Amino acid sequence: MPKFNFKKLFKNNSTGYDMTGWFELADFLGINKDMDKDVRSEATYFACLKILSESIGKLPLKLYQKTIKHGVIEAIDHPLYNTIRNRPNKFMTSTSFWSTLEYYRNHYGNAYALISGAGSETKLIPLDSSKMEIWYDDASLLNKIPDVFYLYSDNGKTYKFSSEEILHFKTFMTDKDGLSGLSVRDMLNTTISGNQKAQDMQNALYDSGFTAKAVVKYTGEINKEATKNFLANLEDYAKGKINTSKGLIPIPVGTDITPLNTKLGDNEFLELKKYSALQIASAFGIKPVQINDYSKSSYSSSEAQNLAFLVDTLLFILKQYEEELNYKLLSDKEIRKGYYFKFNTGMLLRADLKTQVDSLTQGISNGLYTPNEARAFLDLDSKDGGDYLIVNGSMIRVEQVGSQYGVNAKGGDDG
Repeated sequence: MPKFNFKKLFKNNSTGYDMTGWFELADFLGINKDMDKDVRSEATYFACLKILSESIGKLPLKLYQKTIKHGVIEAIDHPLYNTIRNRPNKFMTSTSFWSTLEYYRNHYGNAYALISGAGSETKLIPLDSSKMEIWYDDASLLNKIPDVFYLYSDNGKTYKFSSEEILHFKTFMTDKDGLSGLSVRDMLNTTISGNQKAQDMQNALYDSGFTAKAVVKYTGEINKEATKNFLANLEDYAKGKINTSKGLIPIPVGTDITPLNTKLGDNEFLELKKYSALQIASAFGIKPVQINDYSKSSYSSSEAQNLAFLVDTLLFILKQYEEELNYKLLSDKEIRKGYYFKFNTGMLLRADLKTQVDSLTQGISNGLYTPNEARAFLDLDSKDGGDYLIVNGSMIRVEQVGSQYGVNAKGGDDG
């Protein structure tokens, strides 16, 4: 009997920065320091999730085949083509499906999709990452070959899936065994919470009419209830709850109010908030200009910016998606025949119309595109005679120089 060693993979506890200073200021302003708020309410975190999810969602995913005779072609006759390209399941378009998985991958560290059916009946169904557990049967209790199993709990029931039934996408940072991804929110918990606290402070200042706490000096003694009512009235005047026409605060004779001002500039509030936002964006691989920070923009055009985002951030993510799809959805025989999945990144790099036309014109004149292929890039219909490659007649091999004038390669006249 083999030793029981059936283990569950857990996420590591997160680490972060010291928030003592923020908490002290929060105490001073009377802000709730609850750390269990939804991190998606933090603007920068939400923006990063939105940018990545929409970027993946808008890229067409296609099934290609590399052939000897025709080169690379779209495998539109393959039974999986429509599933991947247009409708992964009955209820979702390709755009919403892939953007949902990318959201799960970033927010939870892992994204899962169930592979249901086979051939043209194959459906891909996204699963709630918060309800999934990963188990590794390294003692071969459930199978002769050690494998990863996925346990999905929903409505009081638990479903067990093998590794071949689940598409699993994870972040670049995984657990020590490499099977479970770690989310950015776990790694930057305190940084994200810090930005949430900063927003709470702004909200508190708005609620108070930008009036801070103050010391009220008065002569004589009054009971606690009278003191409470006295201060409440002063606070209502200060916040504008009682109309005094010119914003004046009436105080009794012998009373003095000394405000305890909290200046955001002195605390470098905006700079700290901006720096924290840049840290969060950097962890996601988002460029500062994408979260509307143009202070240090060095991109000459939106095309250059998109290219940098593609190379620095998206290529790693796309490669992971493609590798998982190739392994889980294609058989070894299909892979040997040249089938493979690939995202079309050209959607991100589309330039203005003039630049597109100039680029396509050069491609046609150099024999890279046929006129009809170039027209297809601009969503124009094909024309008769436009399926032939065209090149400049002056471009020939060195040994053929002069042949167009009836001169052979040795320099003599033909005949």
